[in-house]
Amino acid sequence: MTARSAAKHGANTKLNKADSALTPAIIAQWSDRKWRLNNLYWITDKHGAVIKFNLNPAQEKLLTDLHYLNVVLKARQLGFSTLILLMALDCCLFNGNFSAGLIADTLPNAKHLLTRVKFAYERLPDQLKAKLAVITDNTEEITFANGSEIRVGTSLRSGTYNFIHISEYGKICAKDPGKADEIKTGALNTLAPRQLCFIESTAEGRSGDFYDKSSAAQKIHDAGREPGEIEYKFHFFPWFQDAAYSLEQPYNLTPENISYFAELKDLGITLTDGQKWWYAAKQREQGDGMWKEFPSTPDEAFKAAKDGAYFAKDIQNLRVRKKIGQFEFETNAVVSTFWDIGTHDMTSIWLHQFIKDKHRFVGFYESSGEGIGYYLDWLDKWRARRSAKFGEHYGPHDIENRFSGEDGHLTSYKDIAKKLGFTFRTVKRTPDKLNSIQAVRSILPMCEFDELECEVGLVHLENYSRDWDETFGVWKPHPRKDGHDHGADAFMQFADGYTPPVIRKKLEYPKNDGIV
Repeated sequence: MTARSAAKHGANTKLNKADSALTPAIIAQWSDRKWRLNNLYWITDKHGAVIKFNLNPAQEKLLTDLHYLNVVLKARQLGFSTLILLMALDCCLFNGNFSAGLIADTLPNAKHLLTRVKFAYERLPDQLKAKLAVITDNTEEITFANGSEIRVGTSLRSGTYNFIHISEYGKICAKDPGKADEIKTGALNTLAPRQLCFIESTAEGRSGDFYDKSSAAQKIHDAGREPGEIEYKFHFFPWFQDAAYSLEQPYNLTPENISYFAELKDLGITLTDGQKWWYAAKQREQGDGMWKEFPSTPDEAFKAAKDGAYFAKDIQNLRVRKKIGQFEFETNAVVSTFWDIGTHDMTSIWLHQFIKDKHRFVGFYESSGEGIGYYLDWLDKWRARRSAKFGEHYGPHDIENRFSGEDGHLTSYKDIAKKLGFTFRTVKRTPDKLNSIQAVRSILPMCEFDELECEVGLVHLENYSRDWDETFGVWKPHPRKDGHDHGADAFMQFADGYTPPVIRKKLEYPKNDGIV
């Protein structure tokens, strides 16, 4: 049996053939899950009207392309959560002893998923409800006479499930990495082999388990092979696959709109005039949110600004302005470095050139568990490969902290570096972290980044975020320590401590005004 056929739960539906009301034609019809989905279930539409559910083209494509494990990256309002909830109900009704688990970011949101399932159940034909009566019905669980059940929660660590739906997993990973880890290590390990899992979400930055699973699944897709039983299948649904995202009335396109649509055409994406008008009008309303809420490509979706991130919108604006890309390394410009020193954790280094009044970042490196000599050796090798010339090196205040050296005398990282030929400037510590964050925001518009050489560092800057207050459902005022903070702290040494050589010379040697 293929993965696709086995994943279509309901193909072995058991109907009572002794029932005189069930003719062979009816049995064949009701054994077809696609027919059931298009004929049995009622939902509320975007306008609040109660309508019979019918698969739209995007939903039908997902149903056709099912695998055991499915990761769905999507634009908003394409109806996937509705489809998946109905599939959970359908699998429970037409398979005995079937367990489905629905997971959301908060318990109220999870309970709302169950409310939507109950709405569809309550509008089923009476004869079907009579045969598949509800035995248990509360805000977190519903069980049926055939032994099947649907449970909701924010993790669902206990039990064994045949069907799991994780709603807006990208947002969970962004707001609460601890909860995301609980889902990954708990809920996903309750899924029985060769059963159905749907992880669906809009994107939330280039980090977290949703990004990792999407990236791994996309690589399998791009390689042109079918995923294995324990690998995820990648499903991407861009905004233009929804026929509703089009306007009949012309809308003025900006030069940026025209350039963007030309780039899409180069990627093989051709839009109608109506789609272009809709996108331009929606972008005027959504602003920086378009890439995340209405992406045209998977890469675009994950490069969108992440909620709660300090610098994500600034980095996104640099991408729009083509300030992140490929740059020829200029050997005539000196390279300065900016450090965050990790004694027991990560050490991060940014490499920078000041070129024609622009701050160009030409490299990023980080590692952990090594002494400063290791990093200076790495810089020496980096310099040799590019025939680079180093300028000054900037370190945080703790680069001067004294400790006992190998010879028993007190020393510091700054002293060790000087003996190895690297002279450091110590960046004065800013009492309020938010001042350093604001300094980064002020300087980023004047920066450009080599995308390949700075890839890891850019991920850190894009994902450096406020911490999330689960109790009150708000972002806390202080940064989260999640591994992205080291790369961001190293960049703050640049924002707080660097002065271009020409400006510094003027400050250190002011013009002689004739006063002796």
